[in-house]
This record gives sequence, structure tokens and C-alpha cells, in this order.
Amino acid sequence: MLHVNSARLWQRHMALAQIGATPKGGNNRQALTDEDILARKQFIDWCEAAGCKVRIDQIGNIFARREGLNPSLAPVMTGSHLDTQPTGGRFDGIYGVLAGLEVIETLNDHGITTDAPVEVVVWCNEEGCRFTTAMMGSAVWSGNMPIADALALADQTGTTVADELARTQHAGTHPAEAFPARAFVEAHIEQGPVLELTDTVIGVVQGVQNMSRHEIVISGQEVHAGPTPMNMRKDPMRALAAFLPALYAMAEEQGEHARLTFGVIHASPGSNNTVPGELRMTVDIRHPDARVYQSMVDSAYQLVRSACEAEQCPVEIRCFFEAPGVEFDRQCVGAVASAVTRLGYSHREMVSGAGHDACNVASVVPTAMIFVPCKGGISHNEAESAEPEHLEAGANVLLNALIELSTDQGGSAVHG
Repeated sequence: MLHVNSARLWQRHMALAQIGATPKGGNNRQALTDEDILARKQFIDWCEAAGCKVRIDQIGNIFARREGLNPSLAPVMTGSHLDTQPTGGRFDGIYGVLAGLEVIETLNDHGITTDAPVEVVVWCNEEGCRFTTAMMGSAVWSGNMPIADALALADQTGTTVADELARTQHAGTHPAEAFPARAFVEAHIEQGPVLELTDTVIGVVQGVQNMSRHEIVISGQEVHAGPTPMNMRKDPMRALAAFLPALYAMAEEQGEHARLTFGVIHASPGSNNTVPGELRMTVDIRHPDARVYQSMVDSAYQLVRSACEAEQCPVEIRCFFEAPGVEFDRQCVGAVASAVTRLGYSHREMVSGAGHDACNVASVVPTAMIFVPCKGGISHNEAESAEPEHLEAGANVLLNALIELSTDQGGSAVHG
């Protein structure tokens, strides 16, 4: 079994960590900022030094290809993203890119040429924090988002994706659209605590759970906090007090895989001595089972409306983001599982709780994912951390899975 160079993989993580470094040990490399561009250029330099042909498409996705023996075969792909949250960590996304590059470096070290080409991709604007559409580059490439919509996305200053691609000279000439590929395998830190808590090295990801975000706007009546009796108020906070525990109880009933998160609650006018005239909030709902997920959404709407009706407070609820669950390709998942078994790592089957570029890619290319542990399950945080031996293990699995997936039918796995 082939193994990657763990020291090189770790050193490159530490090198990228210096670009956009934050005082608390994390990174701030938001999409298409100068810091992001420096990281992208460093990646391109490493790829070209490794003998790859690099191209950039019209939405800023970077593709680095190592040619195979058979030019008629579609490539196997791997990769992730280099952009971070404003207070992000050193491994989210970055690991998937550097693990892919390490696969190519290891093949070079051993003089091995795969049947099919191997491509490492950096998807543009995965995080969606500066330009508010997450997984943008992969969405455009897979046909799930029109490129015109992506180019028109603007940050808080009014600067658009198109502006920044032009300024940074990262608007490539290649079409931002899917091309034939045999497989795509994305390596990623788990961004959750399960692997660490169960002392497991590898997560063999079966798919990604259903998820959606909903805005709830409850109308009340602004009245003085002192003179107005409690039973004469139309107070949206009382409606909230009724449905909040009911929704948490509903999620609890659906078992350990249910997720319910209230991320924003804002009362207007926001005065200490005035009953709110409006309460605006969001709720994020997730579950891997489509039927259970839909039941949770339906129940949430019913519970909110019932509580608001009891308080005589009109309510509007709308879904402003939804991502259906994804079931990954059986052959690709099987290649990952086979590599894990042959390498002898502890592992478990998992469903991803977060969205990844693999979700978009899976709509046009057979896809799988590999998870490795992260300390405390913490991600999107400057304290995000991963152990070198876990990163090495995941890259070893990726290496051997890609070799299997790149093999021409009836041919040998590798050629020296």
C-alpha cells in the first residue's frame, strides 16, 4: 500500500496558515481577497512544480491536472477550497486541497502513472461569507447556479465577484461548466465531534443530510411596558416562549440525527420599555432522512403558527435556503471503504451534517467524501485543530481510493 509524505503535507498546511493569519492562530482569507489570491497563487506554484497543467475557469475555480496513460479517459478529481471564514481555521477546506496535491506528489515520488488523469480542484468562494452564496464555484460548475447570478454577487461594500475576478486576474478563460469525470472524492475535517469521541480515524461519508433555513416574522403591537396589562397585549415574545420549547421537544423526538438551530432573533423597535411590534428570527432544520426532515419542517410551521394565533400575532414564514440531501455514489464510497480496510484504519460510516462542494459535484459526477477528526469538533473558529497523523491517514485513504478509481477496466492499478 502506498503512503503519503506526512511531513510535507503538514509543512504545506503550516505554510498556508501564514497567509491571512489571525492573532489567535486562525486564518482570515475570505474569497477573492488579496490573502485568498496569495494562497491560490502558492497552490498554483506548487502544482506547476509538481508537473501539473493548471487552468482557471470563468468563475475562478482552479484545476491542476496530472496526465494519465490513457488520454481518452476522463479524470478522477479531488479537492476542496482555500477561502476561510473571517475567523476561520487552518484546515477547513484547505486539507482537501493539500491532500489532493499530496496524492500527486506521492505518485511522482514513486514514478507511478495512473491510467486516467488526476485533477485537484480549488472551488471558488465555498464559505459564502464575503459573497453570500456558499459553495458558489462548485454550484456554477455543476449547473446548479447560473454564472451571471454568481458574478453579480456583491459584498458589503458593493464589490461584486466579477469585479474581484477581474482585479485579481483570476477570471479564467475556460468555461465554468462540468466536464466528463470518472469520480470526485473530497477529503475534509469532520467539523463535528463524532470521530474524536468514538476514537475513530476515518469517516466513510455516505451522503449529506437535508437542510433548510427559514425566516419567521411575527407581528405584534407596540405598547408601553408599564400601563398595558399583560392580558391586553399582542406580544410576539409570548408566542416565541410558547413555540421555542415545543420545537426543541419535536427535534428531540426525532432522535440523535435531528438538528434545529435558532441563529438570529431580533426584536423591533428594540426598546427596553416597549412591547415589540415585530420579532424576526431564523431557524435552521436538518436531518439525513428525507421523510423525517420534511416532517420536522411541517411540524415547525404548524407549531409556530399555532402559537402565534393563540397570541393574536400574525406570522409569516418563508424558506430562504434549502439543500436536499445527497446520497453519494456507491462505487466511489466503496473505493474509500476498500482503501480504509486495506490500510487498517478504524472507521465508521457517516452522514455529513454540513454542506460541502461535494454536494454540488455529486449532481454531475460520481462522488464520495472522507472525514478525519478535528479537535473538539470545532470548526469555523480560530481554534480549529487537527492532528498530523489524522491528516496523513485521510490522505493515504484518498491516495489509494483515487488509484483504484483511476484504473482503466481490465488494466493494472498503477504503472511505474
